[in-house]
Amino acid sequence: MVMEQSNTTAQIGGIAAERLRSIIERIERVERERGKLASDIKDIYAEAKSAGFDVPVLRRIIRARKQEPSEVEEQEALFDTYRHALGM
Repeated sequence: MVMEQSNTTAQIGGIAAERLRSIIERIERVERERGKLASDIKDIYAEAKSAGFDVPVLRRIIRARKQEPSEVEEQEALFDTYRHALGM
């Protein structure tokens, strides 16, 4: 295995080891933060449920707010069409 040394980064097998380590550590940090955020979101849903709100409906509203209004209208129309076809 060829090992080259530059002024700023060790090259091992053509890979900048410190750069790779930095990227991996950043990903790990963000994944930990994501886990904490997921826990916070779960707590908020539990709070909403204890306040009498319907959690699946809240999730549906949040999902719809991320979409364009035309997409939401199209999905709602299709949902109604499917329900009607099933006699609901």
